[in-house]
Amino acid sequence: MQTHIVPVGFDYDRLIAPLVRDQIDVDSVILLEGAVGSEANVEYSRHLSKKLETDFKNLLGAQTERFVLEDVYDYDDAFEQAYELITAELDSGNEVWVNVAAMPRTVSFAFANAAHSLMVERQEDREGIHTYYTAPEKYLETELAEELREQIALLEDLSTDEDGLEDDRIESRLESARDLLDEFDERGTTIGAKEIDGKHIVELPVASFSNVKPFEELILYKLGEDGEFDSVSELAESLARELNEEYTDSFRSKVIYNVDRLGPGGKGYIEREEHGKSYRTRLSRIGELWVRAHSDDTGK
Repeated sequence: MQTHIVPVGFDYDRLIAPLVRDQIDVDSVILLEGAVGSEANVEYSRHLSKKLETDFKNLLGAQTERFVLEDVYDYDDAFEQAYELITAELDSGNEVWVNVAAMPRTVSFAFANAAHSLMVERQEDREGIHTYYTAPEKYLETELAEELREQIALLEDLSTDEDGLEDDRIESRLESARDLLDEFDERGTTIGAKEIDGKHIVELPVASFSNVKPFEELILYKLGEDGEFDSVSELAESLARELNEEYTDSFRSKVIYNVDRLGPGGKGYIEREEHGKSYRTRLSRIGELWVRAHSDDTGK
């Protein structure tokens, strides 16, 4: 079976037209709606999602589910949800296609990176994971702007014609249309930079997950549960207590060796910051994502 995971933004054609035109088999579809933004934006996205749900069933005969992404600007949550959805489909024996043409870039990057991470982790499923993009034939924003220019010209003619209407509404609409068009000409299709969690930049880490050995898993989960350790020795002591093992030089060396493999020179899941003669040890951003993505699978 082929499952298509489709984040829904403000596009319709790019999410379904290529599948219909190229006669691609689509057995099931997972539609993801964004729940952040103005009420009008949310409602518009919800309307498109409903229309897509109907048309995927009618045009392609696909079973369709709809899910809500609570915050389309939360990269980590989007990545975790993407990882879980793709993993569930792979575990069910399905081929997965992820559409990254719509939704805010945070969601598109999160889903693309989650798909890439699973390709690396699950080599046996590599050929069954796909990400794809569709370019639009044309953009409506410029056409809407040109139409607005024509409407302004028409209203100006009406307001200056000898037999024209003397109506305050015409002047009001003219002023509003001119302001909007001036903003479009000056700024393009968007305005400003939205603040998210106190910042105006959302970092999009590139996940490069690789196979993690069982003892490495223990270290990552320990850091995920307890946070930062002042030294690798402190981390080793804590692990030894948790595993009911004797804390020996051999065990400490084993932890140091595996932390090095997980560190910046290795898999990149752990950060180490020099602190006197020791190194503070904590999860990197990618390490945090790894723990979040794998915790449910292991019952941790």
